[in-house]
Amino acid sequence: MFYNGWAFVRQSLVKIHLAGANCVYKLSGGKLPKSLFSKRSGVHKIGTDVKVIGRTDYTANIAKFNPDGTISDDDFVILSSTDFHYDTDHEKNQKTTEMFFKQIRDVKPDLVVLTGDVILSKYQQIDAIQFAKMMEEIGIYWAAVFGNHEVREEKGFYKYLLMKSFADYEHCLAVHGPEELFGYGNYIINIMGKENKIRQSLFFFDSGRDTLPEHNVEHGLPADFDGYDYLKKGQIEFYKKSVDELEKKYGKFGSMMYFHIPLMEFAEAFEGSGGNEEYKQTGKVDILYGKQYESVGCAKYNSGMFEAGLEKGLTAVFCGHDHINDWCGIYKGVHLAYSLPHSYNLYNLGTNMGFPEEEWNQGVTVTKIHADGTFDISPRYNSIYL
Repeated sequence: MFYNGWAFVRQSLVKIHLAGANCVYKLSGGKLPKSLFSKRSGVHKIGTDVKVIGRTDYTANIAKFNPDGTISDDDFVILSSTDFHYDTDHEKNQKTTEMFFKQIRDVKPDLVVLTGDVILSKYQQIDAIQFAKMMEEIGIYWAAVFGNHEVREEKGFYKYLLMKSFADYEHCLAVHGPEELFGYGNYIINIMGKENKIRQSLFFFDSGRDTLPEHNVEHGLPADFDGYDYLKKGQIEFYKKSVDELEKKYGKFGSMMYFHIPLMEFAEAFEGSGGNEEYKQTGKVDILYGKQYESVGCAKYNSGMFEAGLEKGLTAVFCGHDHINDWCGIYKGVHLAYSLPHSYNLYNLGTNMGFPEEEWNQGVTVTKIHADGTFDISPRYNSIYL
């Protein structure tokens, strides 16, 4: 494929650039260049007890192991976060990275998941490789999906290159996914337990950016139907078919989904117009923690992914996108959760609500999957480090 050859050239040039930048960093005693957020943030190796025990083109089976080489019954811990918005403000990039690493250092997760809008700078490919190398140095498995700001295309070279810049590293489990599906970054990670059983199966999807005419027509909508994008029929069928195939091999299991733009079902939890009016719970969703401070940035069209999930054992949906919503609740038996945002570049509870920093919601969301497949979800705010 043409993409592969040109991607190799681009990535090689980026790696040469970063090698030179690292030399300057050493010679300047760590003062320059300020763009090296990974070097300037005290990142070091954490390591992991997780191993990959099986892979296909778009599926990875992973498990947590005991020192004696047997699969562990301990909780499998997922740390998720979103909207890092790495941009050209080097000081804020550094703060974002420092806080993120402190959370990883203290939680010691088995898997890190990023639900989109991570690398936004005009030096996107440089920062993508810098970030991936940083995660490789930490030594914990991680995965990511794209948000609505990272790229301006459904499929194309730059989006391909951005995913490849992540996926080329050993501890990154993200892949491009089946070519026939919308976008890049549709894939599966199965959290395995003892007796060859799945604790939870994690499904990752590219939720797009804005609606596109060709997909609107395919879904029976007017070509000019606008708004944030929705998950496509192909992605829904991929989910249903994959669950069926996995159940034939492993038996029944629960599944979680990770993507950027919230499903329309998130809008069932609160009502209100925002601004000076506080959002109120509707009573349709059992809110476990958190609040809503802005309207849910979902699509205007419901393509049916949630209903498909109800048929196939969906247990939780994690998204990003809405920076100042930080709640988790249960709707029709399914956990709906916002991964906490992490950037200090983006609008936040300070810029929008006038809250002091100790009340901002930057942080991480921690999911502990128990041996029997049940799980707990909790927020962990960066304010603990102030």
